[in-house]
Amino acid sequence: MDTELPGEQAALKELGKRLTQARLDSNFTQEGLATAAAVSKSTIERLEMGQSIQLSNLVRVLGALGLVSNLELLAPPAGPRPMDLLRHQRKSRKRASAPKAAPGKPWTWDDKRT
Repeated sequence: MDTELPGEQAALKELGKRLTQARLDSNFTQEGLATAAAVSKSTIERLEMGQSIQLSNLVRVLGALGLVSNLELLAPPAGPRPMDLLRHQRKSRKRASAPKAAPGKPWTWDDKRT
């Protein structure tokens, strides 16, 4: 039974390629990165070839490369839902109201004309 999702292998290979370039840009050997990330060299090799590794090991490698903050882009925090925004949105006024009577002056019906 094949459980691979469409594009999964291509995504893993691209990730491996990008992490290889990040390792080289940081002037790490595979062994040096493995030591800095506290993982085995074979984990780095599998990662760079686009093979599956444990998520915790990926986070360690990203940390050693200074890229762990980029995980925010992968799974940004959820914002307010559009329906919640609509429910709490203040209704806009449709009409102006008459000015209120001045304080200290009692309100009367205007039927007493003098």
